[in-house]
Amino acid sequence: MIRHIVLTKFKAEVTKAEIDSLFAKLADLKSHLPGMRGFDGGVSVSPEGLEQGFCHGFSIDFEDAAARDAYLEHPEHKTLGGQLVGLLEGGVTGLVVFDLVVGGSA
Repeated sequence: MIRHIVLTKFKAEVTKAEIDSLFAKLADLKSHLPGMRGFDGGVSVSPEGLEQGFCHGFSIDFEDAAARDAYLEHPEHKTLGGQLVGLLEGGVTGLVVFDLVVGGSA
């Protein structure tokens, strides 16, 4: 399984409602992509204070690398990705993306 992790620095003027709406649309991609297993997103609750401004994030679990790659190429992902980048401090510099293998196999 592949876990796709995205950390974000939203602009100060972005509302909770805008973030919640975007996250809901990302979660809804599961109904269009059979290899997408789950979506979780929200605000950091870490007591360590090491977020470096990345106060929101989400993760998506995919069956395998092929399912992740299908998500990356899906037109709705590209649309939502563009919307996300527009809400971030500095555009893509307000974003960290990290994929890792979970459970021993991609």
